[in-house]
Amino acid sequence: MAVLLTAEVRRLSVAVPMETPREPHFFKPLLPGFHSGVAIPLDFYSKHIQGAEINKPWKLRSDASDQIWEVIREGRTLTKGWKEFTEAHDLRIGDIVIFKHEGDMVFHVTPFGPSCCEILWSDADDAPTFSYDYCFLAEVTPTNQKDDKMFLPVEAMRCGALNQQCKEVKLVNKEGKSWTTRFGFSESDGAYYISRGWRKFCRDNRCTNGDLFVFNVVGDGTTTPLLCVCPERKECTELLIKHFSRIDGSIASTSRN
Repeated sequence: MAVLLTAEVRRLSVAVPMETPREPHFFKPLLPGFHSGVAIPLDFYSKHIQGAEINKPWKLRSDASDQIWEVIREGRTLTKGWKEFTEAHDLRIGDIVIFKHEGDMVFHVTPFGPSCCEILWSDADDAPTFSYDYCFLAEVTPTNQKDDKMFLPVEAMRCGALNQQCKEVKLVNKEGKSWTTRFGFSESDGAYYISRGWRKFCRDNRCTNGDLFVFNVVGDGTTTPLLCVCPERKECTELLIKHFSRIDGSIASTSRN
């Protein structure tokens, strides 16, 4: 009999040895907005999915229960039914999900936490608390590209996912690709910064001076934090509006002098 998961179920992250599965597989980091759908990597789609019956749903199963979830595929995106699967498994921003194709559009799904440990389910109320409610605006400038160093706002000091013991962070773009960078704290500036990887992130994403990113910080204060590029959503739009309002105000003030 299927055991349905509920919001009461808690997660435990347990380190396990990882073996390379024989079945075709792919993994996806979960970024802000992931509940609305998840994109299948182009390479996997081209080799294993393209040409399959369009209306045939994917069947997702996991070790959490005996239930099988049917999820509709629209092009390269899993849509209807995906949200129910994520909620049943208490998936969160920063998790990494591995899809292993077992044949006939049946996939075994294994979720891992941001620490890259497999998520197991338990009734124990001892799951880590992840913070992903802090966003900040970053601008690509000639200086931070030359120095390979980008400062975070001073307000980032209040973010629970970051601390001075942290030595690295991962920058994640909208496609889910990540870049590992050094993370540090400047006593003189009283602010966090990222370096040794910022310039490469900008170059690989074909950034030009003046480009803006809204990053969502994801982490629990003990594992490597993720700085995920925000998709278009209310919080990100508000930060951009404030930014351009300050620029307009500065220009207007200058013109009156």
